[in-house]
Amino acid sequence: MPCKLVKYLNEYVVGQETAKKVLSVAVFNHYTRVQANMKAMYYDEPPHIARPPYHQGNDTSPLAISRNGYTEPENGLELPLFPQTPIPPFEKSNVLVIGPTGSGKTLLAKTLAKVLDVPFSVSDATTFTQAGYVGDDVDVCVQRLLQAANWDPYKANMGIIYIDEVDKVARKSMGPETTRDVGGEGVQQALLRIMEGSVVNVPAKGPSMPSPTRGARGTRQAMSPPMEWPDSYAVDTSNILFILSGAFVGLEDIIKKRMAKGSIGFTANLASASSTEGGTRGLPPFFTPNVIPPTLLDEVQPADLVKYGFIPEFISRMPSITTLAPLSPSDLRRVLTEVKGSLISQYTALFGYSGIEIRFTSAALDQICKKAAARGGGARGLRGIMESLLLDPMYEAPGSWIKHILIHEATVLGEAPPSYWGTGKGEAEKFWKAWDAEESRYSGHLQ
Repeated sequence: MPCKLVKYLNEYVVGQETAKKVLSVAVFNHYTRVQANMKAMYYDEPPHIARPPYHQGNDTSPLAISRNGYTEPENGLELPLFPQTPIPPFEKSNVLVIGPTGSGKTLLAKTLAKVLDVPFSVSDATTFTQAGYVGDDVDVCVQRLLQAANWDPYKANMGIIYIDEVDKVARKSMGPETTRDVGGEGVQQALLRIMEGSVVNVPAKGPSMPSPTRGARGTRQAMSPPMEWPDSYAVDTSNILFILSGAFVGLEDIIKKRMAKGSIGFTANLASASSTEGGTRGLPPFFTPNVIPPTLLDEVQPADLVKYGFIPEFISRMPSITTLAPLSPSDLRRVLTEVKGSLISQYTALFGYSGIEIRFTSAALDQICKKAAARGGGARGLRGIMESLLLDPMYEAPGSWIKHILIHEATVLGEAPPSYWGTGKGEAEKFWKAWDAEESRYSGHLQ
């Protein structure tokens, strides 16, 4: 059920409720669509289609039923034939996920791959090029799906392909070009063919040949005949669901220009420099901040993606478009401490392997999240701050007398080093008392 899938995603991904609902509904509908299409393909009468009541009376014997599927009435009158028109196959709804870096796009895909029963493959669009040029062909994503299905084409036909960094295949320039865009529009054309539905031939990777064995007298025995392995597999992409994601840096500027209302005259309302420059005043022209107005990407339209560099045919194959918002400091706090596999639990276990106990005060955690929000990069920025913050403890503590480490607010601000305690009598009690004293003075709350 979609609600159960969202509940599972909440254990790993913070926020992004709309994106979770869209992906959960898309995956659940994919399950239903594949089952319905397979039943309609392999059964004369699909069990999910209810037949109309043709029989009159209680005579339902085989003699009273003709080959056309209706009852011969006793009075000799003929009943009109009710044509058994099969329902058309359900079409798939590919999904496009748009969000800044560090907002959880790749984590959503990896979490979905853990819970799904269908084959799931993850590919990166940055290495895709048009067929015949240096780089990976688009068919590589289908090959990875076949590998995830254990080289079973039947399972691969109902799988899910996730392509990350799809914004990197946007058209490089909007005007006429003198050279072929092998990494932009050429890749879009190739993806268009696969997303629409085609048969892709994937080269087979057979098992290795068994090594010959020797007999009792040292004579070489005859080698068993090798297993017959097909040269290639044919994978039909008509039932494969495609989920594409990307950061789409600069898309918010296109949305601003579309939503801005221009006017002419002496009393015209002119846009401020901060709004026209995307809020990057005082920063280098090549710097792209991660701070985006939360409701700006929600206003994206297919026409904006066409201006960004995608062909209209490619965008029309993705009817479901969802956006991810940048993580706030309170969301970063949950990423740091609450979700499964959080950074605090990772570093606590890392020091625990060396017999060292490390604790962070609540004020220190707040400062870490504030610095990560100011730096940008979303959840990825947290690890960079944690690595620089714990560099000295990770260098000095292993193999030394240090058994307890306390990271407080002054340590994060760079005003004081971490506090260390050894293995002496009463050292652990002093460590816990110091941590309790810091927590008693804490009264802040992240917004």
